[in-house]
Amino acid sequence: RQEHLLLPANGAFIAFTLAAAFIVNVMPWGRMAWVPDTLALVLVFWNVHQPRRVGIGIAFMFGLLMDVHDGSLLGEHALAYSILSYGALALHRRVPWFGPFGQMLHVLPLFLGARLIVLAVRLAVGGASMPGCVCITSCGTPNATMR
Repeated sequence: RQEHLLLPANGAFIAFTLAAAFIVNVMPWGRMAWVPDTLALVLVFWNVHQPRRVGIGIAFMFGLLMDVHDGSLLGEHALAYSILSYGALALHRRVPWFGPFGQMLHVLPLFLGARLIVLAVRLAVGGASMPGCVCITSCGTPNATMR
């Protein structure tokens, strides 16, 4: 299906996209329910397209940075991003051969699994709800998002 091989991406460009995705995540709107986890999206993209340059270690490091930023349990996002990265690396040879819809079907379980890992860790240590969900008892005020 693919007629040509792409050249490897420039390391500076990869670093820029990862840093930009991290900055989008730490913006005030980065944890709202309607905003996707852009860092997870970019990590999966680079794990699929450049698996030798972006791996589980990079995902773990950015996960720790997100944990420090969110003030959450240290290792929560690191675990989720590491498992997400492992899944993307396991699929990196298969995903490019499919069209956009097939690629979406391949990576969707990875994103759902990462969110479920974060939920499971939060429920295990404190009983918090899913990140980004608005608390029902707060009458829908804008500042009622739970992290």
